[in-house]
Amino acid sequence: MNAVARAALSELRGTLEYRVPLASFTTWRVGGPAERLFKPADRDDLIRFLRRLPPDEPLTWLGLGSNVLVRDGGVPGTVIIAAKRLGDMRLEADGRVYVEAGVPCAHVARFCSLHGLGGTEFLAGIPGTFGGALAMNAGAFGGETWVWVDEVETLDRRGRVQRRSPREYRVGYRRVEGPPGEWFLGAWLKLQRGDIGTGQRRIRELLARRNRTQPTRWPNCGSVFKNPPGEHAARLIEACGLKGRQIGGARISQQHANFIINTGTATAADIENLIELARAEVEARFGIVLELEVRIIGVAP
Repeated sequence: MNAVARAALSELRGTLEYRVPLASFTTWRVGGPAERLFKPADRDDLIRFLRRLPPDEPLTWLGLGSNVLVRDGGVPGTVIIAAKRLGDMRLEADGRVYVEAGVPCAHVARFCSLHGLGGTEFLAGIPGTFGGALAMNAGAFGGETWVWVDEVETLDRRGRVQRRSPREYRVGYRRVEGPPGEWFLGAWLKLQRGDIGTGQRRIRELLARRNRTQPTRWPNCGSVFKNPPGEHAARLIEACGLKGRQIGGARISQQHANFIINTGTATAADIENLIELARAEVEARFGIVLELEVRIIGVAP
């Protein structure tokens, strides 16, 4: 980034840091440094940042750092941290709920439940931000994000804000395709009326189920692979005898085979090697190529 660009960015209210290790920004607790790391003060600050950024600057967005593996060599360009920054959430006069991209999914579930709105309880079990849930149509326990999306707000790298209809997107299982070069800034949810007590109980039940079935006490990214049609990735991996298999400090969870945990000393390379091992074993035994749910970003050392 040249001196002119640095001077323009110096007027922003957020923080711009250099060579920042990303391990503390991911739920796997691994990953090399971001070449540059920007934490906007709020959405207006983010818009100004994008308008002043060189057009060829590579951009990567992180929320809570779940569902992502950052390679040990780090991430070129600028990483933007949305979590704890784009945190607006409100009940609109028309009854819809507006949620900005940096709001944790669990907060969305609780907010909607407390306002007597049902449908989003499943978000309590997703360890990421709402922007990530929008980007991948995140789901859990039979629920999916885009079922409730009434309108979205997007931002492009020139800082232009758009409001778009779900009809402008192709949405499927853990997949969302829409206008290129835009990121989700927020969305309006149109929810069903519910009972506060029922919603609260449902959230407690889902969290208890998550704690029983997933290795929540260990650093992990959530589900590593998408479920193939008519199958479960965890069953296929377990059938290959891979539960408990370890490479370096990375281990396939003995509690849920579609989770890879960091036992405390894992590198991103350990995790990626274990991912490739699981894919190869499942393909060799079942002829099924597992598709990643986790995003792998950055470069090798």
